Amino acid sequence: MAFACTIPATPTVQQDDETIRITRWDFEPGAVTGWHEHGWPYFVVMLVAGTLRIHNGTDVSDVPLAQGQAYMRPAGIRHDVMNGSDHPIAFVEIEVKQPGALKELTLP
Repeated sequence: MAFACTIPATPTVQQDDETIRITRWDFEPGAVTGWHEHGWPYFVVMLVAGTLRIHNGTDVSDVPLAQGQAYMRPAGIRHDVMNGSDHPIAFVEIEVKQPGALKELTLP
């Protein structure tokens, strides 16, 4: 069961191609992503320090993260994310659709 909340987090897709999807997520206090599952492994980099409240369908855990802190998760984990802080937070999520293709990328 996902969090009960009427405040949606705001996703802004910054890049989405065959290799990668980069999305900035902005959360007001109490805002949620909604119940979802990623089809690819992904990284999250915090833009603003705060607490992510993670619901995995059974348990809820609070994960405090510093500005600039990052973590990685594998594909296929169903979850809902809430801003557990008393202030707005934001992070960038980088989903890796084709990990092998990243080795071939060149800078413009």
